[in-house]
Amino acid sequence: MTTYHLRVNGRDHAVDTDPDTPLLYVLRNDLQMNGAKFGCGLGQCGACTVTMGGDAVMSCLVPVSVVGSRDVGTVEGLGTAGKPGMLQQAFIDEQAAQCGYCIAGMMMRAQSLLAKNPKPTDAEITKHMMPNLCRCGTHMRILRAVRRASNAMANQPAGAKA
Repeated sequence: MTTYHLRVNGRDHAVDTDPDTPLLYVLRNDLQMNGAKFGCGLGQCGACTVTMGGDAVMSCLVPVSVVGSRDVGTVEGLGTAGKPGMLQQAFIDEQAAQCGYCIAGMMMRAQSLLAKNPKPTDAEITKHMMPNLCRCGTHMRILRAVRRASNAMANQPAGAKA
């Protein structure tokens, strides 16, 4: 066991775990952040997507030992049920969730895109979201939600959070 110091959603945490423990397990089991889901465990579905250093990563593939000083972001950091963030509200408005299993990962992949490119084209949105799968078939609603969030961000003052 090794102690790792992680910054998740702006808060510092210390966890004792094996170096090869997937970040997903640390988030869910040690930090009780259950937004990221275990889907395939192979990095093929994206249900476990979080941001690390601003990049979308599949946390089932990231050993906790490689996180280092990079900030980790999860869907819990975007807003709350009572006060959803802009991106979360866009997903609600577009009714982008059916079963909801993939949605946290979809939101975090979208968060990564919009943080780097607040005005993506539809082709850029589609390409960026491609690694994440939705088995319910709400991909078109998800893409519309990302577009909606992008448009909402364009109408916000500088520094507003998606």
